[in-house]
Amino acid sequence: MIESLQALQREAHDELSNSRTNDELEAWRLRFLARSGQLTRLLRGVGVAAPEDRPLIGRVANEVKAALESAYEARQRDFEQDAERANGDFDVTLPGRLPRRGAIHPTIRVVRDILTVFQSIGFRVAEGPEVEWERYNFELLNIPRDHPARDMHDTYWIDTPTNPGSMLLRTHTSPNQVRIMERTAPPVRVVVPGRVYRYEAIDATHETMFFQIEGLAVDRGITMADLKGTLTAFARAMFGSERRILFYCSYFPFVEPGVEVAIDCFACGGAGCRICKQSGWIEIMGAGMVHPNVLRAVGYDPDVVSGFAFGMGPERVAMLKYGIQDIRLFYGNDLRFLRQFA
Repeated sequence: MIESLQALQREAHDELSNSRTNDELEAWRLRFLARSGQLTRLLRGVGVAAPEDRPLIGRVANEVKAALESAYEARQRDFEQDAERANGDFDVTLPGRLPRRGAIHPTIRVVRDILTVFQSIGFRVAEGPEVEWERYNFELLNIPRDHPARDMHDTYWIDTPTNPGSMLLRTHTSPNQVRIMERTAPPVRVVVPGRVYRYEAIDATHETMFFQIEGLAVDRGITMADLKGTLTAFARAMFGSERRILFYCSYFPFVEPGVEVAIDCFACGGAGCRICKQSGWIEIMGAGMVHPNVLRAVGYDPDVVSGFAFGMGPERVAMLKYGIQDIRLFYGNDLRFLRQFA
């Protein structure tokens, strides 16, 4: 038994001196010193030795175990010292690098700027569902099933078990005009930010998901002059007090008359450049007087009240404001782009 213990000690020392990695060192410990290791298995045979030999065997066994544990700890220290030398003069007491502070996304930054402008002139902020009923997205906005304007909206439809094809991802924030007027008596002044969805090809100026901000004002005696004054104040607050504003006729089913709103190009001053496509003007939103059919649909009397509505894309405003050429950058998760707005 004593010879077996001494042989085990020599074998363990030889293998320990040949270990080169922490994994090899751990394998050595499990083989020789663990509860199921070779030393433990050998000591289980002490019980069959002669009674007069057991004290000597026990003493030798304790010496072998202590020697192996000491050798193991010394080898551990060697590995730690080797690691410290490999790290050079690295000071482990130095503080680590602080994580980079996040920043507001450029789209959300512009959304907040836009809302702040309208809140300062008496509009409140409201929200609505992104998954919308067809009735609110189209029909109550003067866009019935056979209306050609539906071709302007490439829609993500959602089938439900009881109403297949009756729900969709909203294509604009305009359904909130109806939802707000249904539960609010005039006067109404709200702006509604939110995501909208269009099933269309993605390129530098088009995305399948983007933000939109809808605005609505309804009261007695509201005219086109109120619309022009409100949007002129907004454009100058966002793009500079020297901006000139252009309103020209356009078509949207839920307003009549409808207009596009443009500002003189802040890059060339209206002389014509690449940003304004040589026109001298940059379109920023669509607007118009709320269509009488929309007012009737929510129980308003168009002979008593009138209103205006407008809608814009914050990404487009951000592209103009910051000189961004590709809308895909907003949702590409490229930190090099996003950190410019920190």
